Amino acid sequence: MLSYQHSYHAGNLADVQKHVLLAWMLDYLTQKDKPLSYVETHSGRGLYDLAGPEAEKTGEAAQGIARLEAGLPADHPYCRSLAGVRARHGDHAYPGSPLLAAMGLREGDVMHLAELHPQEHAALTDLLAPWGAHIQKRDGFEMALAVTPPTPRRGLMLIDPSYEVKADYQTIPKFIGQVARKWNVGIIALWYPILTDAPHRPMLDALMAAHPGALRHEVRFPPVRAGHRMVGSGFWVLNPPFGMDAESARLDALFKGGADA
Repeated sequence: MLSYQHSYHAGNLADVQKHVLLAWMLDYLTQKDKPLSYVETHSGRGLYDLAGPEAEKTGEAAQGIARLEAGLPADHPYCRSLAGVRARHGDHAYPGSPLLAAMGLREGDVMHLAELHPQEHAALTDLLAPWGAHIQKRDGFEMALAVTPPTPRRGLMLIDPSYEVKADYQTIPKFIGQVARKWNVGIIALWYPILTDAPHRPMLDALMAAHPGALRHEVRFPPVRAGHRMVGSGFWVLNPPFGMDAESARLDALFKGGADA
């Protein structure tokens, strides 16, 4: 299934959670003078226009980044990346996770990205091939297993499917187990939606049973419109960097403040 396009949802509350934590992790990793690998299974186009008709149709960015950005310190890695993207692409530009990663990585670091949707893949290639990213039009789970363990071995994998393929909830625990066995030093991060019927619960139960030391962070928020099923989002991290629990707590405060605004 290739119907999902993130342009309608870019900059929403779930994106803010995911991107704040991703930017923080990349900043932590790049403080050490050793190269790293970044692997992303479901990349999207990498750059979005929050003034475009898709974003304006849903209004999700207006309730997300537009409300919460002021609560972050200007020197936060996420804010620095946002400022860099806007300087390059305009005030309404919003980076997806692969562009956030590219903004945070250094010369000598390696990116492996996958995207199956033809138009999204073409846009991603135009955007990030000049940065030296390895971009495949391929199933993201297949790509990730093929490059694992990556070179350099130090690094981070982001798993961020749309979950329009319902079997993803059953596939992911086994997939993460395979990756972890092949790449025991890798940081493995999983984003997931929290829907009203909670299809994520068996997946998270299986993951926490297999990896009890992993970090699990969840935020809740009201549906963006009547009948919308997403009421929160989660971020699960195997081998989380030191200090990530404190960063997650700061993010909780940001969401609470935004909800009270």
